[in-house]
Amino acid sequence: MRCAVKVSDLYYTYPDGTEALKGINFTAMQGEKIAVIGPNGSGKSTLFYHLNGLFFPTKGSVCINEEEITKKNLDKIRMTVGLVFQDPDDQLFAPTVWDDVAFGPRNTGLSKREVEGRVDNALKMLNIAGLKDKSPDNLSGGQKRLVSIADVLAMNPEIIVLDEPTSNLDPRSSSSLMHLLLDLNTKMNITLIIATHDIDAVPLYAERIYIMDRGRFVAEGTPGAVFADAAIIRNSRLRLPRIAHLMEILQKEDKLPIRNPYPLTIGEARREMLKLAK
Repeated sequence: MRCAVKVSDLYYTYPDGTEALKGINFTAMQGEKIAVIGPNGSGKSTLFYHLNGLFFPTKGSVCINEEEITKKNLDKIRMTVGLVFQDPDDQLFAPTVWDDVAFGPRNTGLSKREVEGRVDNALKMLNIAGLKDKSPDNLSGGQKRLVSIADVLAMNPEIIVLDEPTSNLDPRSSSSLMHLLLDLNTKMNITLIIATHDIDAVPLYAERIYIMDRGRFVAEGTPGAVFADAAIIRNSRLRLPRIAHLMEILQKEDKLPIRNPYPLTIGEARREMLKLAK
């Protein structure tokens, strides 16, 4: 399996002197699904800006498909890595939704027919084809979020990096979006790297988790291994998934013989409770 993303000893200091990243080491294999979680201000967005060359390291390196990002290969990198910003207003700028989604494909030398096909397909995948003639300025926050994701899907990237992709989406839209992303991962082997505050959803899609706090990674591993350490979760100003928290209470306060790593999903919790009931 090829290494899709490799970040080595990455440091980044903003012009005002703020040290945002302090020795980050990170890998994502081709087709992997990774969640990066951490409190506000921990450095998640700054890290993500490095993954398609918006930022360059103060120290260290970032490699995509074993090629280090430089100013000379940015066009290639940005065709490979699609970045969905935390704030869609930072990403949308064209007069209509269709023009916004078409901007990237138009600048890669594709024919008019190929551009139209990619744009229409991206809009249909997200069920927003009806918005194509609207101005992004007149959309709701959730609609802007979906358009910003369509921008990235239209580029057919190998790696998709999403910064809080379900923010401003209602529960049904959030679920539909995550199912779409997982479907792309399964069918096209697209690597997914997602920063999120939706702790409860992380065990449903992530194979590995990185916990970030104050510019450093403080834990990394499978969801079961990472969430088994409640102390490091809480010391990082986060919380356990609600299912795991319930299991923790039942174990510690009600003295039920529930194992740790705790169940993280409804299905896992159901199996654990049925086992105890026998």
